[in-house]
Amino acid sequence: MSDPALAALLFVQVAVILAVCRALAWIFAKLRQPAVVAEMVGGFLLGPSLLGWAAPSLHARLFPEASLHTLYVLSQIGLVLYMFCVGLGFRLDLLARHRRRALAVSAAGIAAPFTLGAALAFAMAARGGFFAPSVRPVQGVLFMGAAMSITAFPVLARIIHERGIGGTTIGSLTLAAGAVDDAAAWVAFAAVLGSVTGSTALAAFAAAGALGYAALAWFGIRPAVFARLAAAAEREDAMPQPALAFILALLAAAAWFTDMVGVHAVFGAFVLGAAVPRGALTRDLRRAIEPLTTTLLVPIFFVYSGLNTRLLLIDSAALWAMTAGVFLVACAGKGVACWAAARTAGANGRDALAIAALMNARGMMELILVNLGLERGLITPTLFTMLVLMAIGTTLLAGPAFSAVWERAPESAVDPRLAADRAQ
Repeated sequence: MSDPALAALLFVQVAVILAVCRALAWIFAKLRQPAVVAEMVGGFLLGPSLLGWAAPSLHARLFPEASLHTLYVLSQIGLVLYMFCVGLGFRLDLLARHRRRALAVSAAGIAAPFTLGAALAFAMAARGGFFAPSVRPVQGVLFMGAAMSITAFPVLARIIHERGIGGTTIGSLTLAAGAVDDAAAWVAFAAVLGSVTGSTALAAFAAAGALGYAALAWFGIRPAVFARLAAAAEREDAMPQPALAFILALLAAAAWFTDMVGVHAVFGAFVLGAAVPRGALTRDLRRAIEPLTTTLLVPIFFVYSGLNTRLLLIDSAALWAMTAGVFLVACAGKGVACWAAARTAGANGRDALAIAALMNARGMMELILVNLGLERGLITPTLFTMLVLMAIGTTLLAGPAFSAVWERAPESAVDPRLAADRAQ
């Protein structure tokens, strides 16, 4: 296809994506589900599992192979911008107050699902058909461990924002634990990629690069650049005119670097956003970036993932049983472990269940990981589809489970803090 034809088709694709996602968002809002769940389901429905099955010729005309590269690039831009906005809203002051609980929940949310995922990988390797023939058992173990232990960091942010607890202890604690979980999962995934490419130093390089970048952002860029821009914004009660373009350029460089070292661009975006001092600068940055990102670009990512999902590959009772096993392992490993860790760290039963319900969502980060696994030849389309279904299922469950737990007491709507904090 020529460039003008691709551009014209892109406009049609965007119109269809937005129409489907907005219609589903209206329906899912009646069920008290966040918009991100509607977008995940919309991506699944526009893929070969429904539209490609019901109307294959229409699907082939709407999403031809030649157009997928454009959708991929737009989806990655959307992820980076969205994670930067998540970082802008991250309350480090609340995290500092409750770092012991955050580390406890995070450690449990990594260890238990990773162990169960490793056991599941051995069963899958023995059966065959889930990993590429060249993937060794240890690589499959690391990949499934990462897939089970990852948390839907951007999805958590949207659920927490839509429920109005973004600046509270529960919200910041859950986001902090989810961030640590995801960082560990990406390090494990980098180790898998290192073993596949033959570079045993890749995982160490990724960890060192991520730590070095975080130190540069916090101790270099924050005081030297962001502090001055923030001071100017406070004086004028508005972001300086050149600041947006300059910060977006920094964001692009941060995304490139973290992707280059193997940690993924979204973490570079989040760390950079978290390094911006809170005040008028963060307020205006979010006002400038967030609406177009969440409305236009993020739904494109979900549709791109849906185009790689083929439900008809799960065509036997044994495969459906394995899919159910993946879902149960994901829920048991993450949810139960995080609940137990929160209780041990001093949270009461309701607070611990609320944290566990949120931490169990996999959503966007899971889809990023499994898309990379498929692209790099680690997993088969069958396992990819199973993990996509698990990501959708756990994310669908997160909102209602959180509501069922958190709305037990009237004060939860206005005082979403841990019980231990309310007692102080």
